[in-house]
Amino acid sequence: MLHTQGPGPGGPGGVPTLPTQGLMKGDKHEEQELGSEPTASQQPTEEEEALIEFHRSYRELFEFFCNHTTIHGAIRLVCSQHNRMKTAFWAVLWLCTFGMMYWQFGLLFGEYFSYPVSLNINLNSDKLVFPAVTICTLNPYRYAKIKEELEELDRITEQTLYDLYKYNFSNTLVAHPRGRRDLGETLPHPLQRLPGPAPPHEARRARMASSVRDNNPQVNRKDWKIGFQLCNQNKSDCFYQTYSSGVDAVREWYRFHYINILSRLPVDASVSLEKDQLDNFIFACRFNQVSCNQANYSHFHHPMYGNCYTFNDKNNSNLWMSSMPGINNGLSLTLRTEQNDFIPLLSTVTGARVMVHGQDEPAFMDDGGFNLRPGVETSVSMRKETLDRLGGTYGDCTKNGSDIPVQNLYGSKYTQQVCIYSCFQENMIKECGCAYLFYPPLPGVDFCDYRKHNSWGYCYYKLQDAFASNRLGCFTKCRKPCSVTSYQLSAGYSRWPSVTSQDWVFQMLSLQNNYTINNKRNGVAKLNIFFEELNYKTNSESPSVTMVTLLSNLGSQWSLWFGSSVLSVVEMAELIFDLLVITFLMLLRRIRSRYWSPGRGRRGAREVASTPASSLPARFCPNPASPSSSPPGPATSLALTAPPPAYATLGPCPSLASSAGASSSACTPGEP
Repeated sequence: MLHTQGPGPGGPGGVPTLPTQGLMKGDKHEEQELGSEPTASQQPTEEEEALIEFHRSYRELFEFFCNHTTIHGAIRLVCSQHNRMKTAFWAVLWLCTFGMMYWQFGLLFGEYFSYPVSLNINLNSDKLVFPAVTICTLNPYRYAKIKEELEELDRITEQTLYDLYKYNFSNTLVAHPRGRRDLGETLPHPLQRLPGPAPPHEARRARMASSVRDNNPQVNRKDWKIGFQLCNQNKSDCFYQTYSSGVDAVREWYRFHYINILSRLPVDASVSLEKDQLDNFIFACRFNQVSCNQANYSHFHHPMYGNCYTFNDKNNSNLWMSSMPGINNGLSLTLRTEQNDFIPLLSTVTGARVMVHGQDEPAFMDDGGFNLRPGVETSVSMRKETLDRLGGTYGDCTKNGSDIPVQNLYGSKYTQQVCIYSCFQENMIKECGCAYLFYPPLPGVDFCDYRKHNSWGYCYYKLQDAFASNRLGCFTKCRKPCSVTSYQLSAGYSRWPSVTSQDWVFQMLSLQNNYTINNKRNGVAKLNIFFEELNYKTNSESPSVTMVTLLSNLGSQWSLWFGSSVLSVVEMAELIFDLLVITFLMLLRRIRSRYWSPGRGRRGAREVASTPASSLPARFCPNPASPSSSPPGPATSLALTAPPPAYATLGPCPSLASSAGASSSACTPGEP
């Protein structure tokens, strides 16, 4: 605060002036000499004005703002002072406009903080990396180490079918004359026909739908005839795993025991597996008119789909590239689809299973594969498509799965399927104490086998029901990846080989591949996979409302309702600041006048008491008397009152003792 002073004691009239500090706009000093002649009021010069001045009242501030602001319509609030109706009309209109503008502001901010995205579609054209292609034989393999147990399972199943449906399984029972009672003792959870009455209420509530691979529709309980019983560890809770179809019941029951037998194989059994040679399954393989070799594929065994071969996977030293579209520039395979050592109770289809996926993604044959029909040429055209999500506040996705609270058991690139199945396996190990055969186990954990874990079937089906209803939280934990590459497939079918060409085709296959099947058309199939075009679509997300867009929309709304600019916003901020300062100064004056006035406290009382009555102002003496009329004798005590607070300045009123004989704006001597 800049303090300036007028002329000193040596100035005109010899009257000192008080210092000027913290003046509000309009404050003036009323000065008067000690004599009877008043001095002319001095107008504050440029040197006497304070550096910072504020308005005296809210009214003065409001009038100044309305007269000088650049906001449209504000001046109408003060220029129509003599017409109250017009003033009230403009006041209501101005407030309504102000409210509408800030309502629009709220909508704009709500849209911005909802983080909407826009989908941008770009069409690119370039050489494309050919995806990985996995082909399975649809023929589960009979391992030599468990061959006897599988044969025992076949005999028990055959006897079960005969007892339940009087079906003679290819006269196999003649070679194995043992009764069902003798056979059934070797396997737990026998398949049985349920009685007419439904199971108890609690057991019905515990019953679940089919397994994850047999999505049977829900039917009436009265149609559930065939099933097998599963119990917990202490046999205190049991339920029947039932099916509406006898075929589904037999397949699921056989599959359940097949998984237990298969889990007894050592971990390295797949390495020393006497697998079919590639030439026994694939008669011919060409890519871009060049023959394939063993370096272009890798092998693994699937419990349900048998031997599987993946072409152009991440282990391939040179990934295949497609520089031209069309059927002649893709992958062409001639497959053998006959069933060698077929397990008819486990697999009821013939042909081959095919899946197209990325090089660094595992092949989930149940989720994304399709079957090939024997005697048919299947031509599959592909179109590549990528999707890039923003993530963060704009979407619930993960970049690489590092922020997902689920361990990746596959050791591959993160996908939502990898996370979901890993989550289920973790819960399986935690709840049941063993790993499910279809998913990778944790180190040191055995696969489930009812010889070691006699209640794992009960635990698995219970857990599967919780998994399907998301009570395990796997679908919540496993978020979508931010970057996804997919291949849109469309297939066409034709009879192969044709009637006119089948003789020489089968003759060539017989000479080169030892193809001697009787019904030759049911033992072969042809597959062509190629890019339909090299143009691929890229879908990318971008923010719909950025900060620049938000500011532009706010400015548009401000200009629409008030026709002003950013500087008008600064004027509004200045108005609010002035209101706060004036309020603070008024509160400060009130506090000073109440607690810090010279008439308050002991010191102020002593100063006032020691001041002679003749030097007090006339307004502080209610009954002034002339010296001639005062009676002799001791002076009578006068009733003294404290002077009112000085509202014209923030500084204290100078003491009367120090300013004797001088004029003051707040203290004026009385006339005798």
